[in-house]
Amino acid sequence: MRLSLDPRRGDSQLGGGRGRRESATVVLVPERDHVVAASETVTLVLGEDSPLPENAADVEDLVRLLRGHVAQLGARTAVGSPVLVRAQRLCSESIPEGYMPSRVYLVKLAEATRELMAHVERGGPGPIRSKRGRRWRKPQINALRGAVFAVALACLVFAASVPRT
Repeated sequence: MRLSLDPRRGDSQLGGGRGRRESATVVLVPERDHVVAASETVTLVLGEDSPLPENAADVEDLVRLLRGHVAQLGARTAVGSPVLVRAQRLCSESIPEGYMPSRVYLVKLAEATRELMAHVERGGPGPIRSKRGRRWRKPQINALRGAVFAVALACLVFAASVPRT
């Protein structure tokens, strides 16, 4: 059975709109984390139960995915980072010909991607952070309430201690 991709109109898909136009709503799907996506691809290559790709097209697809992950994770890493340089160097090489050399290249690229993922997860220095100076954390609302109460109490005690003339 094939389902229609058209938006539902009322209770039935067969019923017409009867002259009124329905507005389509856009549902935004949150963007997947690049580290999670890269981890899934690396597990596909380096996992215990994952078999080696059978043909050259599978190797090319996995290499293309890993190169994309390196590019995405590289945007979250400092430019001169040795982990990033190694991964980019591997990405710039062409896929070797032959069964074993292409699989060895795929495994090396997956290991470099895994190292880059670990670097990004550790919070390695990256261009995303700004060099503006110290950033103060936002205090919790109860801390603010306590501070206001303490200042008000101090003002009340001071006002009560001032002699009347």
